[in-house]
Amino acid sequence: MALALTACSDQPVTHDPADSATEQTAAAEFTQANPFFAPSSLQYEAPDFRVIRDEHFLPAFDAGFEKHLAEIQAIINNPEAPTFENTIVAMEKTGALLSRVSRVFSNLTGTDSNEERRRIQRELSPKAAAHSDSINLNPDLFARVDAVYQARESLNLDPESQRLLEVYYNRFVRAGALLNEEQRDRIRALNAEHAQLTTQFSQNQLAITRSIAVTVDSAEELDGLSDSRIRAASQAAETAGHEGKYLISITNTTRQPILTSLNNRELRQRVWEASAYRGTSGDYDNRPIVSRLAQIRAERAQLLGYTNWAEYQLQNTMAETPQNVLDMLDTMVPMVVANTLREQAQIETMIAREGGDFDVQPWDWEFYAEKVRQELYDLNESEVQEYFEFNRVLHDGVFYTMNRLYGITFEARPDLPSYHPDVEVYEVFDHDGTSLAIFYADYFAREGKRGGAWMSSFVGQSHLLDQKPVVVNVMNIPKAPDGEPTLVSYDHVTTIFHEIGHGIHGMFSNVTYPTLAGTSVSRDFVEFPSTFEEDWAAHPEVLANYAKHYETGEPIPSELLERVMQSRTFNQGFDTLEYIAASYLDMEWHMLSADDGLKDVEQFEAQALSKHGVDSHAVPPRYKSTFFNHSIGGGYSAGYYAYMWSEILAADAFAYVKSQGGLTRENGNHYRQHILEVGNSRPPMESYIQFRGQEPTTEALLIRRGLRTRLD
Repeated sequence: MALALTACSDQPVTHDPADSATEQTAAAEFTQANPFFAPSSLQYEAPDFRVIRDEHFLPAFDAGFEKHLAEIQAIINNPEAPTFENTIVAMEKTGALLSRVSRVFSNLTGTDSNEERRRIQRELSPKAAAHSDSINLNPDLFARVDAVYQARESLNLDPESQRLLEVYYNRFVRAGALLNEEQRDRIRALNAEHAQLTTQFSQNQLAITRSIAVTVDSAEELDGLSDSRIRAASQAAETAGHEGKYLISITNTTRQPILTSLNNRELRQRVWEASAYRGTSGDYDNRPIVSRLAQIRAERAQLLGYTNWAEYQLQNTMAETPQNVLDMLDTMVPMVVANTLREQAQIETMIAREGGDFDVQPWDWEFYAEKVRQELYDLNESEVQEYFEFNRVLHDGVFYTMNRLYGITFEARPDLPSYHPDVEVYEVFDHDGTSLAIFYADYFAREGKRGGAWMSSFVGQSHLLDQKPVVVNVMNIPKAPDGEPTLVSYDHVTTIFHEIGHGIHGMFSNVTYPTLAGTSVSRDFVEFPSTFEEDWAAHPEVLANYAKHYETGEPIPSELLERVMQSRTFNQGFDTLEYIAASYLDMEWHMLSADDGLKDVEQFEAQALSKHGVDSHAVPPRYKSTFFNHSIGGGYSAGYYAYMWSEILAADAFAYVKSQGGLTRENGNHYRQHILEVGNSRPPMESYIQFRGQEPTTEALLIRRGLRTRLD
């Protein structure tokens, strides 16, 4: 639904008369009392969460659908010959009401869901799909778009306008505008079913996360955890109605961070199995959904003239074809597997030395890997975290780096309402003091928030619409008990830097058309700006500013810091293998043909991993299919490889910036101008070459991951 609605101006319509009575009733309920009736009066149209209630959403959506269709119909009915202004630009200006409500709703269903919002989501999902189809599959509207596109050589458009015209034409064609009526009807039916199933998959994920939390009877079973983490587990259990017990919540990946610390092997196994086997039984069994969604996508691709869904999805990406993705992954497998086997040998030696008489299992890997890491680098994770207090990381690390690179500053805006007490609001000012954007910082885990980390927007940037960006960063950091500082791992540190990379991609956007703004780029480019920012977390000047003891304020000792940095490449075989395995699963599900029947999920996974030589019992995929929201949920279907593809760009770009002087405003401005400001106003590789002077190589990536030693 979010994909269908968050850029409503580019989801351009025949209207089903059967819906008229319902929509007229909804329109009657939609009055000025509804906060979505008009743009928010807050700065940059930031949502006024003080007045937004769940009962406002459905009337606003129904009125938004109706108004958007009327705006599109006016374009169709325009008696003048189609032009870029009266057709393409006109569509960019439609859907304002629908965009307002959908951006707020889609953000809240991810960050602060409740039963009513989930009910609304289920009701809206098929409506949103039908609305999108009524626009994208309208032959009269496409005729106008096509007429402008065919005349493009004579229009003398500026490059951004030319790019917008191409994006619109391709979107209509890829939606099925060239199909016959029977085929369009079939696409509509598949889209409706797809919308319903992806919503069910997402909602199952939320329900499963609540139901599989591991309850522990005694503190003794939590041996190995810090006192603070044990108190947090006790507080979580009390909140969940298990007073006197302890609760271990399950995060979104197959691996669980807590496994590095738990001494109790039986409890480790319980935690890992709760994670790895979720969505495979009971009321929330996702296996039929996974198999059917793969089938739906394959049939849609076939109707649109493609061999499979992966080929369809990759057409307008940097990778271009499924084979190019497989080639990229295949070239890494031998080196990654060899690294992983060396790590496994170290772990098995540690198990034997400690008297263990068992083969390493997935729930053992990180526990003993941490012991090996401590031995090799003399590191204790709890000691390291004492130098990474959350607020200092954010303000003295992330915000400091953004100021050094780009000259921007973040000023707290407690007067602007947020949607949850844990969410902080900032106004972002540019280097010259002008106001740039509003930024919401939502970093802590809680009930009703889906797992993972992401960036989104409440308002997108556009000169055409005179809009400045309102951006949110979301994470799931476990919050310390009340009154205690939240200490974070270095992995969380780099993720905070990662997400601000997405954030500034949205905030620095400087384009005319909303369709091309900010992060509206191909999946295998969008993770580049975020991954690029990660490496600044380890920059000496940045570290010196934020890595300080949470009690004494003393800087992290240089020898401890050196050991932390040296250890960063440890266990990279495991990290890379679990990622590559998930990427292969994603690709294999989406390279099925429309003629393939429904698949047994477990059997399909085993065959896919074996086919590519990544079937390690001790190192399972980062996500299994039944909780692989990136892939099965739809946003990154046939696109999970993009993190690795983008990391190639990010590593190459960071190495280049280091060679040009590193953390300087000159480097930041150059990067901002050629990568962050341009959005999708030109092809991504063209942007990269403008910045770098050449296409990227993989050398810096291999060094970044510790898979190859720097040659110089």
